Amino acid sequence: MEKILVTGGLGFIGANFIKYMFRKYKDVEIFNYDKVTYAANPDNLKEFEGKKEYHFIKGDINNFEFLDYVVNKNKIGTIIHFAAESHVDNSIKNPNVFVETNVLGTMSILNIVKRHNLRFHHISTDEVFGSLGFSDKPFDETSCYDPKSPYSASKAASDHLVRSYINTFGIKATISNCGNNYGPLQHEEKLIPKSITNILKGENILIYGKGENIRDWIHVQDHCRAIDLILHKGKIGETYCISGRNEKSNIEIARMIVRLMKVSQNRIEFIKDRPGHDLRYAINDSKLRSLGFEPKYDFETGLKETIEYYKKKHQGESI
Repeated sequence: MEKILVTGGLGFIGANFIKYMFRKYKDVEIFNYDKVTYAANPDNLKEFEGKKEYHFIKGDINNFEFLDYVVNKNKIGTIIHFAAESHVDNSIKNPNVFVETNVLGTMSILNIVKRHNLRFHHISTDEVFGSLGFSDKPFDETSCYDPKSPYSASKAASDHLVRSYINTFGIKATISNCGNNYGPLQHEEKLIPKSITNILKGENILIYGKGENIRDWIHVQDHCRAIDLILHKGKIGETYCISGRNEKSNIEIARMIVRLMKVSQNRIEFIKDRPGHDLRYAINDSKLRSLGFEPKYDFETGLKETIEYYKKKHQGESI
């Protein structure tokens, strides 16, 4: 039985990953280690409560002694590190929390990985590479780091720490840098669920600036499949960029949502742009595709399913 500790498993991507792993594998035991902050939702994994292959442990990744105890007691073999503060606007308001969780928390985990000789995978973001112009080539694994927000700077620092432990201590680690995720279970502070729920509440979709900022979007289930592939076929010590190859501007996203939800384009409202707002992210994921990765979701199909999920959630239906 493979024993995996997932940090931040009550969050959006972590919870989807745990669901994915239990659907695919019969010989896996998962220990979900989560601090239960505002972005966590215990209901995300309620279906697994009481099952012998799933264990929830409330804990802070900065609590080295407790995390070490959990790893040692349960004979963990692999740690997959999702836990992070991730909302850019919040990082502008309170950068300290992002450094504490994303940098110091990652350092805590790395010291445990080193102590117990564990397999480690670190989940990161394309935002560490900074911003592209409209005609620039997409980011890849060789791109220079140029973070623009406290959030992306904290994730960049954590990536560098992981790499330093690979090179200095020889830990068995991989890193992935992914584009923007969407799909079920995402916290409603993020662009797509916030836009959908605003429409459902009779409010407008709020778009920063002119909505020209472009992001590379991937369905969360495709992201989970990519992580699984890296865990089993990726080369130790390597970094892999993950892309859905769906470059969309924020205004395109908003227009698609109002069209699919059959409401007026007048429901889109433009507001003052946020500080340090990166213009464009795009990813060249050829390295990952050489391992056999291919996304299953086209963007419009995934967006339709996501809208239906939040409609049911808004109506209080079981999902």
